[in-house]
Amino acid sequence: MKLVLASNNVKKLAELDAILAPLGWQLIAQGDLGIPEVEEPHGTFVENALAKARHASQIAGLPALADDSGLCVDAFGGAPGVWSARYAGEPKSDARNNEKLLRELGGNRQRTAHFVSVIVFVRHPDDPQPIIAEGEWHGEILSAARGDDGFGYDPLFYIRELDKSAAELDAAEKNRRSHRGQALARLVERLQARR
Repeated sequence: MKLVLASNNVKKLAELDAILAPLGWQLIAQGDLGIPEVEEPHGTFVENALAKARHASQIAGLPALADDSGLCVDAFGGAPGVWSARYAGEPKSDARNNEKLLRELGGNRQRTAHFVSVIVFVRHPDDPQPIIAEGEWHGEILSAARGDDGFGYDPLFYIRELDKSAAELDAAEKNRRSHRGQALARLVERLQARR
């Protein structure tokens, strides 16, 4: 099955493709089809993911998959949340986002946080029954970056039981444990049940 991925994030595409390819599903990045990113004005992950999926499906004429994800820091009441990718403003920058997070968190002793991923699948742009799956990955924010893999906030996201940051995990282990991996596993179960 061909699906358009409502994202231009190459690393996100690789992560999702690694999980879906064995099932015979082919992901095509929206940018490869000339589809521009859609605005994400909503205050929830679900609304943003649904808007992205419907937009990509409308233009591509294909089923679409969209992920809206972010980091929720307990000391900030869940921020940056849906604004995680643009936390430090435009243009988007992982490095500037991480710098801002460390600066604002400062010496705060409450460093617990979690990643959220909401993945939406639509068969067509007006699909009245989109499949929505969610995953959460709990950890803590380090005081300095660790690791060279991953993207986004991965170098600052510490998993205590592994004594590693998300950026110190290999791709397969990250896919098994991460918020996106959890959401995608739930989505796959629901898609297979629908067949």
